[in-house]
Amino acid sequence: MISDDLVGCDFSSRPCRRKPIVMATGSAAKGRVLLAGLERIESLDGFEQWLRRDRAWIAAFDFPFGLPRELVMQLGWPAHWPVLIRHYAALSRPEIRAAFAAFCDARPAGHKFAHRAADNPAGSSPSMKWVNPPVAYMLHAGVPRLMAAGVHIACLNPGDSRRVALEGYPGLLAREVLGKRPYKSDDRAKQTADRLIARKDLITALEHGQTRLGLRLKVSHAQRDALIDDASGDSLDAVLCLMQAAWAARQGAPRYGLPLEMDPLEGWIVTAQAIGSCELTP
Repeated sequence: MISDDLVGCDFSSRPCRRKPIVMATGSAAKGRVLLAGLERIESLDGFEQWLRRDRAWIAAFDFPFGLPRELVMQLGWPAHWPVLIRHYAALSRPEIRAAFAAFCDARPAGHKFAHRAADNPAGSSPSMKWVNPPVAYMLHAGVPRLMAAGVHIACLNPGDSRRVALEGYPGLLAREVLGKRPYKSDDRAKQTADRLIARKDLITALEHGQTRLGLRLKVSHAQRDALIDDASGDSLDAVLCLMQAAWAARQGAPRYGLPLEMDPLEGWIVTAQAIGSCELTP
């Protein structure tokens, strides 16, 4: 079986030439994921145009699709996902920061942020964080645009079944291979030889299928060099999301591997193993 038009997206809430959105496109067959190419998008308008292209795809996007239920309930925001996203989209970034900061200020040290159920198995940052990384703003910039483009957001909001959007998280797959070894940085001073070696090791593991996804990455020599040479890790993160999209495509509609116990308000990170569930199926 061949799965064409797979996409992995490394997202930026303020894309520009220096820090673009990176889209990795490819296909999968017989357990191999072939990287077709990398596309860089330097504006949110360009991202919107990409979403609206007349083509079929299954994509994993590296930004959160939902907020913690605890946070939503405490703030008195809508508890139905599409209504919540429309409410959230109508807020400015300063309004979001003020609401989240007030929530954190009222909580004890060590428990400032609310978490989604997926955060623990995925090892992801709380989707309400507005700095380091600013995933709250990534949600604000990304998810409303998915909705406006009419794509099908699996298990959250029905849309065009030819364009299927899933929440990805490259750190989940990277940590499976590297543990706590860093492999990227936007800070030139931190773009070290050790991080370059880690990127090489990560790519080699993906090529050999040494992850629980049971998939092997296929890249050309030139593509491999390009992924290694991108010290920011953006290109490699897009490829990691591509691998997650390929795994989801193998699981198929309607859930694409998302667990039955997923909270329909919070969403879920594809390939994150639900607590108490069985191992992932390649």
